Amino acid sequence: MRFIAEQLIPWQKTSGRHDLPWQHRSDPYAVWLSEIMLQQTQVNAVIPYYQRFIKRFPDIGSLARASVEDVLTYWSGLGYYSRARNLLRAASAVVREHRGVFPQSRDALQRLPGIGRSTAAAIVVFAHGKRDAILDGNVKRVFARFFGIDRYPGEPATLARLWQLAEKSLPLDGNPDDTRTYTQALMDLGSLICVRSKPLCCQCPLRAHCIAYTQNRVAQLPVPRPKKNLPEKETVFMIYRNGCKLLLEKRPENGIWGGLWCFPESDFHHDQLALENSSHPIMLPQFWHAFTHFKLLIRPRLQDVHANKVVSASLVWKKPAEVLALAIPVPVKKLIHQHFIS
Repeated sequence: MRFIAEQLIPWQKTSGRHDLPWQHRSDPYAVWLSEIMLQQTQVNAVIPYYQRFIKRFPDIGSLARASVEDVLTYWSGLGYYSRARNLLRAASAVVREHRGVFPQSRDALQRLPGIGRSTAAAIVVFAHGKRDAILDGNVKRVFARFFGIDRYPGEPATLARLWQLAEKSLPLDGNPDDTRTYTQALMDLGSLICVRSKPLCCQCPLRAHCIAYTQNRVAQLPVPRPKKNLPEKETVFMIYRNGCKLLLEKRPENGIWGGLWCFPESDFHHDQLALENSSHPIMLPQFWHAFTHFKLLIRPRLQDVHANKVVSASLVWKKPAEVLALAIPVPVKKLIHQHFIS
């Protein structure tokens, strides 16, 4: 097991990443924010969101005082919006229960909303130099290939085995700098070298002892999730246009796109618009939007209307450019760019 740390620590110093924006801060808030954003999102996509978010909410106190809508606005486009809502819940809990100071133990961190074992471990490693193991998606792939794990990593028994290997592979001396460097090296190796498809094995410092590489099984590992057909659903987006403005409806907190501004769906009650008259709707091209557990077919319909007011606090009229400044889901942003902003 010692081989992994012995190879990765010097490799990270010469070949790893050292200029990521969150690497310039070692406080728990910056580490926590970056780790949450990096869940299920690639580094290059996260960087601009992180920079905007931390400029708007530079510390735990400013985030805890924010509204859900403000947080969702700065998160809009990153997807998996429950992460943003959990950020706000966790920030409020840190201020309320810990006087604004992040807990320093992994167990206490895991009791905060949205923080799992690997994220909590990353926080205590990078912010406090503690010796702890991480196991995010990239690290699972590295270990599955290196140790030749021939079962799907999401199975409970396989996941438990990977955690054992992650703990046994930690640097032995517990030096804080070595632990930080090793942990960053694992992240870098999985993100830059041991990638999902077409990994750069010739550049990997672990290839001499990697079972997947030596047995020519890199393409087969890690074992993919058992295939199952995603259920398909569909909805109709009613895009009401009143002159140069579009109607947006704030979605309920629960369910998909919770708390975001979206075009009303087909079950929308027209009497909320106080319509004077309207044209026949125009069918815009339909498209698919994929979620983790299902696919959604979106059928947009554009309808020009004349309305003096709306009679619901959850409805607003906005110009297309103003819509983009709201907390909106990706399909709404896509429709705005395709049909209303040249």
